[in-house]
Amino acid sequence: MNAETTTPAWQSIAILVGRLIFAAVFLMALVFKVMDIDATAGYIAMAGFPAPLLLAWLAAIFECVLVICFLTGAYFTEAALLAAVYVVFLGFAFHGPSHWAGNQAEFGFFVDHFTFLAGLLFAAVHGPGRILALRRSAFGRP
Repeated sequence: MNAETTTPAWQSIAILVGRLIFAAVFLMALVFKVMDIDATAGYIAMAGFPAPLLLAWLAAIFECVLVICFLTGAYFTEAALLAAVYVVFLGFAFHGPSHWAGNQAEFGFFVDHFTFLAGLLFAAVHGPGRILALRRSAFGRP
């Protein structure tokens, strides 16, 4: 008998709810991007990045893949780690120190990215749980 089979039901449910929350956050970001991809590209351009429309579509595709991984549990650890890097990048690129002087609320948005980062790192370590999880991994462990 291993720890996975002795996990209390409430913990398995909590992990599943966490996965659903991660999926929902990235799904909302994806939907908003696709609903007005030109506005997203404009926001990316204002941050000074080249090829903003291409980057907007790449971000949308990436977020779609993250949603699939969080919903299915497949490549969950890898997805959580990549999402963690993405979230930190977004925090610095769009809400970092250069934005704080113009709008104090930007500091709060920046800090929120690190709260999200903490959850993603915790999820990456603990995996997708045992409920509704395909448990595929490039790291050689389910």
